[in-house]
Amino acid sequence: MKTPIEDGSGYYFCHPTAIVDKGVIIGNNTRIWAFVHVLKGVTIGADCNLCDHTFVEGQVRIGDRVTVKCGVSLWDGLTVENDVFIGPNACFTNDKRPRSRQYPPEFSKTLLKEGCSLGGNCTILPGMTIGRWAMVGAGSVVTRSVPDFGLVVGNPSRLVGWVCRCGEKLPPAVNRQMACKCGQSYEQVADGEIKKLTT
Repeated sequence: MKTPIEDGSGYYFCHPTAIVDKGVIIGNNTRIWAFVHVLKGVTIGADCNLCDHTFVEGQVRIGDRVTVKCGVSLWDGLTVENDVFIGPNACFTNDKRPRSRQYPPEFSKTLLKEGCSLGGNCTILPGMTIGRWAMVGAGSVVTRSVPDFGLVVGNPSRLVGWVCRCGEKLPPAVNRQMACKCGQSYEQVADGEIKKLTT
């Protein structure tokens, strides 16, 4: 059902079975689907899509145009920048040494940078940064941070290549240059780093 935003700036959609606690900030045109639970304190940007059975803890920050597919839990310490895709059943963790009913003074910070994509059923260990427009393969277990435009797969995940902002895998570098068929080009500036060239 259409729910007005408190400051009068628009509306968001909330399924009748979803639970959105008071004290949640939600941007215009965001859609919250069946059996989602969003705790007090969460900030969600505009034009996001939170699919069925998503759980969001109170200190999570979500940018604009983010897609969270079904069966995902977002825990305290997680920041999601704009245009991020989180695949179904992706798993986040925020405590390096978990014990029942024992809590760290502060949960580990995990950052999903602008435009990155996480494949279904991947696992992100605490304290990781997933770089801008990077891609994590389905089922991967991320034990170290991923560079911008990096493509990682496996358990533990390893860097196997680079992806364009459009999502296509980039060809091997020739004289440190990579060109995508979409027209965007990149330069390999180090073994584990590329940058997008101005086009």
